[in-house]
Amino acid sequence: MNSNNSYSLSRVLLLVALGTGIILLIPLIAAQFSDDVDWDLFDYVVMGALLFSAGTIFELISRRIGNRVVVGIAVGLFVLLVWAELAVGIFGT
Repeated sequence: MNSNNSYSLSRVLLLVALGTGIILLIPLIAAQFSDDVDWDLFDYVVMGALLFSAGTIFELISRRIGNRVVVGIAVGLFVLLVWAELAVGIFGT
């Protein structure tokens, strides 16, 4: 791996982390105005890890495959599936 690829990868990881933080601001701000949003620190950590890993996986796989639409749909469906499982336990766990 040359230094140009590692620089671009570190830049991508920084952007994914920034995007994750911005997305996590939505429930944080909503919690200030509504009692319906009842997240604790663990919820933010789990969702942050899920979003960051999904963004990173999307970038790494889409660089290899080249088809960002297919990878985006697959990663998006995976995130929704994990989110639904954590929220309501759709698989009976």
